[in-house]
Amino acid sequence: MKKNRRLITILLAVPLILLIPLITMQFSSEVNWSLLDFIVMGALLLGAGLLLEVVLRKVPKKNNRIALIAIIFILFLLIWAELAVGIFNTPFAGS
Repeated sequence: MKKNRRLITILLAVPLILLIPLITMQFSSEVNWSLLDFIVMGALLLGAGLLLEVVLRKVPKKNNRIALIAIIFILFLLIWAELAVGIFNTPFAGS
């Protein structure tokens, strides 16, 4: 039951997090996301969340679990930064 609750939390957290830029767009012209931006960020959040869920369910050793969670978190931040401002100058870079 606890595992399902965590999965439901992940699935509900993604749209709630995406509400932040959506609401901000109503009050500020500095935030200007397109539908594609919401889709990509939703996929990134959902992918990271589901990867975390897999690690929590399948990896029995605590140290390995912590290391994998840290790697997922760092990769999430690097991909987000690349998409937002282009820190690695790839073709996917934002701005």
